[in-house]
Amino acid sequence: MDLTVLWAFIIAFAVFAYVVMDGFDLGIGILFPVFKVGDERDQAMNSIAPVWDGNETWLVLGGGGLLAAFPLAYSIILPATYPLIIIMLLGLIFRGVAFEFRWRDPSHRKFWDASFTAGSLAAAMAQGMTLGAILQGVEVADRAYAGSWFDWFTPYTLLTGLGTVAGYALLGTTWLIWKTTGGTQKDAYRLAKPAAVATLVLMAAVSLYTPFLGAQYWQRWFEMPYILFAAQVPLLVLILSYFLFRGLFKGQEVAPFLISLGLFFLGMSGLGISMFPYIVPDQVTIWDAAVPESSQIFMLIGVVLTVPLILAYTGWTYWVFRGKVGTDGYH
Repeated sequence: MDLTVLWAFIIAFAVFAYVVMDGFDLGIGILFPVFKVGDERDQAMNSIAPVWDGNETWLVLGGGGLLAAFPLAYSIILPATYPLIIIMLLGLIFRGVAFEFRWRDPSHRKFWDASFTAGSLAAAMAQGMTLGAILQGVEVADRAYAGSWFDWFTPYTLLTGLGTVAGYALLGTTWLIWKTTGGTQKDAYRLAKPAAVATLVLMAAVSLYTPFLGAQYWQRWFEMPYILFAAQVPLLVLILSYFLFRGLFKGQEVAPFLISLGLFFLGMSGLGISMFPYIVPDQVTIWDAAVPESSQIFMLIGVVLTVPLILAYTGWTYWVFRGKVGTDGYH
């Protein structure tokens, strides 16, 4: 395989791993006010307590890998989305502080609970809008960002932001179905159905909107022979949607979460179909943005050594903390 293509897959894998690992705990934060104060909120928080901070390792790998492997793309995308990246990072930081202080400072728990929700919502919305800002196109001149400070703010980016929030909420509810019991699980089942509907409606809206952003997107989704391959994505989404609602109505615990992850995978696959081989749509391909092959080989050695260790540690953590959670604080 072409090393540049391999590095594109590594970055895509890191982004998907982040969505898988951090999406459900952001979703729990988004829905936190809906759960009853006391045991339900404590149980929801404890379901992510052992893993929430380690999940963000993949965000570091994705961002750092983009800088190391595709510095030109990094230098274009970051200036185009600086406000969103700043909002996302502040949201993640504030959420982490709130996570710790709601246990350490019980007299102000209402404030920390609200902060946990606000940070989660801000981070999720910013991530979705960043994706939309990249997809809708970035103005480039002389290999540098040439747009304005607020080019990222459009109806399309708001749509992708809301879609990400809804998708994370779905992941959060299905995770709680798996990991909790009692009233928390009942509320999670109740919330999962509207979250699933919202996610699928917004996925459909983004999918219908995207081809009208540029000729490349239209060609990939509606012209032969590309349509023969691309059409499998919405077909698989329909199949998974059926099994998702079937699992929710039948009271299944594990399947809804795994199916929700499958929907995210298909969504990201659709984005890959739309963009490849561009990393900055219609402006910069992955080969234009890549560092020399010798640098890619050097970095690949580090990835081969470290990523299996991260995966092993992450898997071990989830295995150790498997099963249902209680209400006692994790501290």
